[in-house]
Amino acid sequence: MGKPGAGKGTQATRLLDYYQLKHISTGNVYRDEISKRSLIGIEAEKYIKKGELVPDDLTNDIVREILCRKDYPNGFMLDGYPRTETQAIALNQMLASLGLALTACINVDVSDDILLNRMAGRRVCSTCNATYHIHFHPSVIPGVCDVCGSALIQRADDLEESVLNRLRIYNNKTRPLLNFYQKQGLLQVVDGTRATDEVFADITKRLGEPNHGNDQIEPRN
Repeated sequence: MGKPGAGKGTQATRLLDYYQLKHISTGNVYRDEISKRSLIGIEAEKYIKKGELVPDDLTNDIVREILCRKDYPNGFMLDGYPRTETQAIALNQMLASLGLALTACINVDVSDDILLNRMAGRRVCSTCNATYHIHFHPSVIPGVCDVCGSALIQRADDLEESVLNRLRIYNNKTRPLLNFYQKQGLLQVVDGTRATDEVFADITKRLGEPNHGNDQIEPRN
């Protein structure tokens, strides 16, 4: 968990490799569906462009379908889900039906002001989705991806107006989830303003060494 732009994606990538987890990212699913112009993608796009949350029912159905495939031998990480208490309750019901339980809920904590600066300067490759920042991590050639040479774009949900709206939504709808998981003894709060290596080291210290072959669910970011 964490506000938009807190660095969840960066930490998720490293944790997925470290713990050999399956990545379940609702954001990636929606972006893929939007690019395919599927019915789900077209519906989701209406909300994402405005920086709003996709309706709970639609998101819950997608996550349920993925979980029921059971193709996660070392566990999995939920990235960007749940974002509301309604989704969290639905997730608990899904996990109970599958005989699973969460290991931890990781919250990457960063202030609104810092996040606005981070996200307004973020750029993404239009082909391979590599991420950059015009100040903190620029591409070698401005506007061109270092990895594949494709054009860099600013996603609609990274525009300042959209970012401010997303932060408002997070503070109103998603922040209450911190209490939800704290009451379950699952919440781990890490300082996301530090260097990415420091944040990663903090998370893995809390979670412990990889335990491959265990059918319990691994960390949720």
